[in-house]
Order: sequence, then C-alpha cells, then structure tokens
Amino acid sequence: MNSTPLDHLIVMPILLPLLTSAIMLLTSERQRTAKNVVSIATILAVLVIDIILLLRIVAVGLEGAPATRAYLIGDWPAPFGIVLVSDWLSALMLILAATLALAAMIYATARWERVGPRFHALFLLQLMGLNGAFLTGDIFNLFVFFEVLLAASYGLLLHGSGEKRVKAGLHYVSVNVLASLLFLIGTAMIYGVTGTLNMADLAYRIATVPARDIALLQSGMAILGIAFLIKAGMWPLSFWLPRTYAAASPPAAALFAILSKVGIYAVLRIYLLLFGEEGGWAINFGEEWLLIGGIATLAFGTIGVLAARSLAGVAGYSVLISSGSLLGVIGAGRGQVLGGALYYLVSSTLALAAFYLLMELVERADARTVDLIDGEPVFDDEETEVRVLEQEESEIGTRIPATIAVLGGGFVFSVLLMAGLPPLSGFLAKFAMIDGLLDLSENIAATSWWLIGLLIVSGLAILISTTRAGIDLLWTPDVNKPPLRVSEAAPVGILLGVCLGLTIFAGPVMRYMERTAISLYDREGYIQAVLKVLPDKDRAST
Repeated sequence: MNSTPLDHLIVMPILLPLLTSAIMLLTSERQRTAKNVVSIATILAVLVIDIILLLRIVAVGLEGAPATRAYLIGDWPAPFGIVLVSDWLSALMLILAATLALAAMIYATARWERVGPRFHALFLLQLMGLNGAFLTGDIFNLFVFFEVLLAASYGLLLHGSGEKRVKAGLHYVSVNVLASLLFLIGTAMIYGVTGTLNMADLAYRIATVPARDIALLQSGMAILGIAFLIKAGMWPLSFWLPRTYAAASPPAAALFAILSKVGIYAVLRIYLLLFGEEGGWAINFGEEWLLIGGIATLAFGTIGVLAARSLAGVAGYSVLISSGSLLGVIGAGRGQVLGGALYYLVSSTLALAAFYLLMELVERADARTVDLIDGEPVFDDEETEVRVLEQEESEIGTRIPATIAVLGGGFVFSVLLMAGLPPLSGFLAKFAMIDGLLDLSENIAATSWWLIGLLIVSGLAILISTTRAGIDLLWTPDVNKPPLRVSEAAPVGILLGVCLGLTIFAGPVMRYMERTAISLYDREGYIQAVLKVLPDKDRAST
C-alpha cells in the first residue's frame, strides 16, 4: 500500500545510489573532491533513510501490529507486479550495508579511490545491488540484484590492478558466473512447477504442489540452494573466497565482508519462508545439510586460520568461520538461537570489515608487504591515475601521534570481536548462540555438541593466529612506525565504535534480534502483508 510519502522511502536505498552512480560515470575522474563529497553524502542519505525505515518498523512492531510492509512498484498488485518488502530483517541488513559502505568510502578517500577509474560508480552500484537484494520480494529480482552487485564487485576487485588481483579476479568471476547459472536454472525450474516467483505467493503455493511435480521442485530448490551457498561461502564451495578477498583493495575487501552475508540472508529469507512448519511436504527440507555444511565450514575455516601466515589469510578464513557458524546454527534448530545468530551476523561482519581496513595500516611497517598498486593497469585510462598516486606518495608518510598505540588498540579490539572473547559483542553473540543450542531440547544431538565445540575452538584459533601476527608486526622492538592518516583511522573507529555500541546496548539490540527471528517464523504474516496489499487505485474505490 503506497499511501503516504514516507511509504515511498523504501525505493530510495535503491534509486539514490543508482542515480549517483550514473552521475559519477558522467563526471571527470579528475573531479576527485566533488566525487568524494557526493559519494559520502549519498551513502549518509541512504543510511538516514534506512534508519527511518527501521524506526517505523520498530514503532509499529512494538505495538503488536504486523511490521512487514510491501511496496508495489508501478502500483501493480502482487504477485504479478514487482514488490519491495521492508521488515525487521531487511531493515537490519540495509543499515549494516550502509554502515560498511560509509566506513569503506571514507577510507578510500585517503588514496584508494585514485588508483583506478570508475571507483565511485562501481562502489555505489554495489551498494545499490546490496540494498535491492535485501528489499526485493521475489526470486527473479533477487537474481537481478545479485548480478548487479556481482558485476560491480568484479570491477572493485580489479581496482588497483596488479597480476595477483587479475588472477584472483578471473577466478572470482568464473565461480560466480557458474553460481549465477545455477541460480537461473533453479529459478526456471521453480517457476516451471509453481508458476510464480513471488516469495509470498510461492510460500502459499508450495504446499499444494502435486505429488508428480515434487521431485522437480525439490531439484530446483536444491540447485537454487547451491547457488546461495556458493555466495555464503559454505565448504567445499568456498575454496575461492580467502584468496579473492586477500587480493582486493582494503576498502573493497571491507565492503566484500557483507557479500557472504547476502547468501546467508537469502538462505534465511527463503528457507524459513518456504520450508516452515506449514510448508506441507517441504517442512525442514534440507535442514540437515545446512547443519553439516556449517560444521564442515567451521572446521575448514579453523584449520585455515591456524595455517595462515598472513593477516589477509587470517581474515579470509575468518569470513568462512563466520559463515559456518551462521549456517550451522540456522540448520541446528529454531527458537531463541536464531536471535543470537542475527546478533553474531552483525557483530562479525563489522569486526571483519574493520580488520580488513586495519590490515593495510598495520602491514605498512613491513617492507615485505608493500601493497599491490604497482601492477600493470587494467583500464586504458588507469596509468595516469597510478602515476598521480606515485607523485602523491609522500603524503602517505604523514604520521599522527601515538600511531602504534592507535593501531594496536584497534587491532586488539577487532581480534577480541572476531575471536568472541569477553566482554565485547562477539562474546555475547557466541554465548547467545551456544545458550540457544543447549536450550533446543533436553537431549542435545551429537551434531549440536560438535557445533558448540567448533564455535569455541574457532575463536581460540583466531586468537592464536592474530596474536602471532600482531607480535611480529606491532610489538617487535625495531618495528618502523607505520604512517597513518586520520581519514584511514576514522572509519576503523566508526566500525569498532558500532561494535562497542552493540556491547553497551546489548539488551535492546538482542530484543530486536529476537523479534526479527520471530518475524522470520511468521510465515502467514509475511504472506498476508505481501499478497493482501491493494494498489492505490483499488483502495480508493473500496
């Protein structure tokens, strides 16, 4: 129902970055200051709109009314028209994406936006794709927004050039093209059986699919699930992820920290909606695969973290640990444990993004880890930009007082968050997940014990690896003081500050997460909110 001006705000997180991205393409690459200002202003505007959307949901939801809101694009009714859906989960993910984008863009203005052309356009296009994926109410447009954000990520991964980035980029493109093909095949099979791709309509129809078509529909769902799990980084489909993220520039890698969570979001949204308690034959379809896959991913990530000999390796395998924890908990069962998982999703994503930004600053002191901007240019107009960067290299030498103390404090903070040690939000999130797993039933399954054990061990593995690297890079007596700009330290402070806020306001935040988990199980409420909404012309005539 598009009845008030505020109802139209839901399209702005998609339209604003899209329009600004188009303007960036028409603006000269030499207008750097203007591009930086416009990009940051756009992201700030999107963040404010996201917060308004969340506050509207909270205000309605806390009064006990259904908080899910559907927006009909072009005033066409669902399931025939395109529908955007704003609810507890999508509002949370929008704010998370905008926060990461703001921090990464501020960091990029220090120098990374200059090492290649079209950085701003690609960056904003990726934000647009992320927001669209979180807001769309049908599977086909989820595919479209996936492609938009992936196409932008291909360019961002190559940003800065270098042989290593090109190799990782080709690998990344190949894997994701395959995943997109699987996504398209699975979507076509589902549409062929059910005649709809609207998620709410699909949830309504799935229980009534004739027995002769169930095998075909299950195959389509399984293929679609594989595509999502490639995005989420589940083992063994995640072999590409650590190497790819390690090759990306720091601001791109920080934004990539949420890409695997898009796969988790798709699993949460579609899995709980279609395979809920009222799903007929589809009840808990594939649940055990999520649990086993999550445990395997956690184990692989833990071994990888222990074997890693660089901070980039530790960060890449920590992304897998985060994904494995979430997939395992989603597959283990339902109830309060999902609220803890959502809290962990936010905390771990912010901590990983901060860690990716910190890595470059910490490793600057080590001459062996000079960044990759000296590579061959990828685009025709890139060489000039690299040369300009080299001329301005002396500016990077600017130092601020107590550099080591700032970097060391940030490094320790982010490690505590990633490892899940007290008293920060990473610990609270793991405690909530483990407590929820223990409360699922009186007889705890062996797989749940494995999951709990790996949640603890993986944190210790991150602590061991990062402590080893931190001593070498920060606390070695003859280490050079790494240069640091305020515009590089500030975004790290923003991300870690948000994590500190999650710790201080853990009570209200956890209540929001638990309310979000409840809404994900409210299958009927979602269906009613989307399918019963009337176009303005019909509502006026009634």
